[in-house]
Amino acid sequence: MAALPVYRWRLAPDGYATRRQLRAAGLRPGGQGVAATLERPRRRRGPLVAHLYRVDLAKPVRPMTPGRWAALAAANTARRTCPQCRRDAGYVIPPTLGTCVACAFPNPPTA
Repeated sequence: MAALPVYRWRLAPDGYATRRQLRAAGLRPGGQGVAATLERPRRRRGPLVAHLYRVDLAKPVRPMTPGRWAALAAANTARRTCPQCRRDAGYVIPPTLGTCVACAFPNPPTA
């Protein structure tokens, strides 16, 4: 089994891209494995590692269907709905609170 090629920061050859770079170009890895790695050295810890994929094997991003849009809207609505008072908070409820701010702190301290 051959090891993956490792490139230093900013020295990867053309034809390789990270997931973010593929996404910005409207592409996705499309089932291909990691083709190479990119390492950025750090002083006191191990290097930062990014996986590189071949651009020529990448496939276009699948378009959003009406069903996917509806599922995404339902998920975002569920993140904004308070489980205690069942109202739309107007913002994403923080997982640390678990409820909207009005339910988490019903009686604000007065100064």
